[in-house]
Amino acid sequence: MAGKYLNKKNLEALGAEVLAELLMDAVKGDAARQRRVRMALSSEQSPKEAAADIRKRMAQIRRAKSWISMRGQQTLAKELNGLIDVILNRVASEDVGLGFDLLWSLLQLAPDIYTRTDDSNGTIGDVMDAAMDAIQTLAPRLDRNAELLADQVFEALQDNDYGEFDGAIPALSQALGDQGLTALRVLTEKAMDAPVTLDETEYFGVFMSAERRLEMAKDSQDRTLRMILSDIADAQGDVDAWLSQYSALQLTYHTIAPDAARRLLKAGRAEDGLRIMETCIASEKDKNRAFDTLEVDSAHFACLEALGDEDNLRSAMWSRFETTLCAETLRRYLSRLPDFDDDEALLNARTHVRTHPNLLQGLIFCMSWPDARLAADLILSRYAELDGNTYELLTPTSELLKAEHPLAATLVLRSMITFSLQNNRAKRYRHAARHLASCAQADMAIADYGAFQSHEAFVNDLRRKHPRKYAFWDKVEQQGRI
Repeated sequence: MAGKYLNKKNLEALGAEVLAELLMDAVKGDAARQRRVRMALSSEQSPKEAAADIRKRMAQIRRAKSWISMRGQQTLAKELNGLIDVILNRVASEDVGLGFDLLWSLLQLAPDIYTRTDDSNGTIGDVMDAAMDAIQTLAPRLDRNAELLADQVFEALQDNDYGEFDGAIPALSQALGDQGLTALRVLTEKAMDAPVTLDETEYFGVFMSAERRLEMAKDSQDRTLRMILSDIADAQGDVDAWLSQYSALQLTYHTIAPDAARRLLKAGRAEDGLRIMETCIASEKDKNRAFDTLEVDSAHFACLEALGDEDNLRSAMWSRFETTLCAETLRRYLSRLPDFDDDEALLNARTHVRTHPNLLQGLIFCMSWPDARLAADLILSRYAELDGNTYELLTPTSELLKAEHPLAATLVLRSMITFSLQNNRAKRYRHAARHLASCAQADMAIADYGAFQSHEAFVNDLRRKHPRKYAFWDKVEQQGRI
């Protein structure tokens, strides 16, 4: 019986001739499978023969005009990843230059593919990233004229509407070397000095003045060129050249400052990095820093740590915790305290969470720590502040609480039930009915509801306030016990 199972070992036992016949039957009428088999066959041939088949297939993809469905997109992505694998492991293993040329040509397919499909899920983008990763793998062995390669990279980055060539400079930095990177910088700086023409402004529309169109076209071009210069600066380890691409104001942005500080740290210039981070934080002083990325804090802390400024580092960590209730920041803060001091600091932190004006941030902290007891205290003392619409947070919170704090878990579920009914969220009635059944189950474990309604009183109150929510009550009956 074991020999009848469909597995690799049993298939191998059938022998090549039988398997070949089965494979021919399997691919009959299936163009995609036939192409995969052909590529498998060509990969066993010489690199030039394999390359010829790959170029032929890429030409077919380039000529195609039909819309690519989501299913077709998955099939195409699988095929393209297969091509990348053949190029990297078969063609480039014997001819690096040929492998590079094929990968570059595959990247050039991006505009034709993107115009024929919706890549909002990033499937095709992932393929292009894989192709660039393969180029980076080949780069140390690629023997190309550095200046000609710089020309090729520069040309690709000028027509990079879908971002397929975004990583070209980091990927090829070893192949370009200092000579190629310098040549690329000269090309870029020359382009920045060159004026744009009216022919280059058609994209910006015809209903605005020529002067405005020229201004917008120049700004768009310069943004691309500044990105190229930034990548060159990184590849050459020139942090000052990287910084020069941004104004003093831009270096205060929380989206840019952390990157600047980390480059300065890597260059051994922690004091300069700290100045940038302090200026960034000061510029956001009167704004809502909750929207900062964690990178702001991480870079700030890294600068202080590099300088050995322990007192200011601890102060910065505690200040940030007070603002955001970030569990990871508190962990880092506590880890830097002497023995026994961390116990007192943790008590102070829990007290701060209890009184923090944003209840939801407090619950997020409790989930991240995790601290079910503190979450229960927050809910029991501030139940009126619960927002039943935040089900993404409240659902896992109720799960955290239900074992040891059933009353608090019940109050969380009640807030979501009440919100759904009061706001006529019919799509949530199924969940609300399930939550009510969970409340009924928890009722058996709750000895005293204190100042809160009993389960029976809560259900009766719902029936009194929402007697006509038939869709909800039907689902409640389906759940059984309430």
